[in-house]
Amino acid sequence: MPNTEFSRENDAAQDPSAQVNTSAGALSGAQRAAVTALVDSIQPVAEELGDRFDSHDQQLAVVGGPVRDALLGRASNDVDLTTDAVPQRILELIDGWADSVWTVGIEFGTVGLRKRGLQLEITTYRSEDYSPKSRKPEVSYGTNIHDDLLRRDFTVNAMAVRLPSQEFVDPFGGLEDLRAKVLRTPGRPEDSFSDDPLRIMRAVRFAAQLGFSLAPEVAEAARNMADRLAIVSAERVRDEFIKLMLSPDPRRGIELMVDLGIAEHVMPEIPKMRLEIDEHHRHKDVYEHSLTVLDQAMDLERKRGHEPDLVLRLAALLHDIGKPRTRAFEGGNRVTFHHHEVVGASMSRKRMNALRFPKDVTANVSTLVALHLRFHGYGKGEWTDSAVRRYARDAGDQLERLHILTRADCTTRNRRKAAALARSYDDMERRISELAEQEELDRIRPDLDGNEIQEILGVKPGPLVGKAYRYLLELRLENGPMEKEKVVAELRSWAAEHLEQEGRQEK
Repeated sequence: MPNTEFSRENDAAQDPSAQVNTSAGALSGAQRAAVTALVDSIQPVAEELGDRFDSHDQQLAVVGGPVRDALLGRASNDVDLTTDAVPQRILELIDGWADSVWTVGIEFGTVGLRKRGLQLEITTYRSEDYSPKSRKPEVSYGTNIHDDLLRRDFTVNAMAVRLPSQEFVDPFGGLEDLRAKVLRTPGRPEDSFSDDPLRIMRAVRFAAQLGFSLAPEVAEAARNMADRLAIVSAERVRDEFIKLMLSPDPRRGIELMVDLGIAEHVMPEIPKMRLEIDEHHRHKDVYEHSLTVLDQAMDLERKRGHEPDLVLRLAALLHDIGKPRTRAFEGGNRVTFHHHEVVGASMSRKRMNALRFPKDVTANVSTLVALHLRFHGYGKGEWTDSAVRRYARDAGDQLERLHILTRADCTTRNRRKAAALARSYDDMERRISELAEQEELDRIRPDLDGNEIQEILGVKPGPLVGKAYRYLLELRLENGPMEKEKVVAELRSWAAEHLEQEGRQEK
């Protein structure tokens, strides 16, 4: 096995390229095996490319996330490399060797390539600097790996493995922080967050993703500099928030965002839910309730065999954001939040549009927020078949998510009530399934189509046909499938009354 060394900075005055061994932070046998496995996973590309750069006196190393994940025993799909070669030199070195090359990120020093089915990105040693009002960094190139690692966001991402030697490079104690499960910055956190304020969001995202805590100085800098997120594009903030929401523990990240004041600049509706006692006085506050619903939705997501679902998780988090705006006090110290689902649907749509979420994601989350109380709106009475049809029709392709959200929204500590609600919803799902088999609920249409409506009424295409179609759809939902003769009679009766009303209005 190739020699794998641990290198770290032990003297601020030493030559940045000098490397020293230390047994205190040495790789364990399992970690050495992980580093070797990482390099082996990209063979023979790693050896060929490493030799190619080395033979031309250029440095090359696997860096950042792939190294961190290998040491954590996590799978990684990324292959990020760093080098002292400038982009044009990278292009020269891979010319004739790479199967394909792309230069979309070349202005930031990154060249992408594909070799034997493996996708790689090679980035020149660099530093990034953001002016106070700029959303785009100014990039300058470096000449040694020490300075390149110094610019990285966190020490656990500032580790590298040189190619082809497989020398492990860790000048800032990333391995020790990995063992301690703590996020620190290679330099001062204030400098790091000033260089790229998005790192504030990355800190809470990594906390949720990896189960790490923030070092006190990192948390303090994030709190003091959260307003710097204003210069970061909405798309970049959104992408970090999506990664946080799809992490194993989004609650952890959201709580950090709220506690550190970061949420005020990303989703201010979330911290506003704190201390808003709900109308049933079941929960400490709406914020805590929403986080519990998120946890329970994720649990049901897993139990039902679904992959991490962004739409479901966002809907669970945001389903009650309309409560603070609709809060009202009534007699007997009763607090109400009438129509908070309608207000919340509008608020979630507005916030997600501001963060540039895809339109379909925004629409689906808004639909779920609007419908999350629908099941409770029918009370404890027996649901009619028409009510079940409307429930399924209104949910459409979001029905499975609505099932999960509605179940997750039960956070009462009263086991009897919780069990009763679960049984009621079991019955709801059973009836939807039965009606779906009988009537193909997902494709409910009126018993007559537009052409038949025109022919029966003797009218041309126009508003009247649309109104008649909607009337027949409501009839179908109310009664289920009907015989054609009865539907035709209902249509003619409706048309006669409708035309008579229009005639009276015109007079």
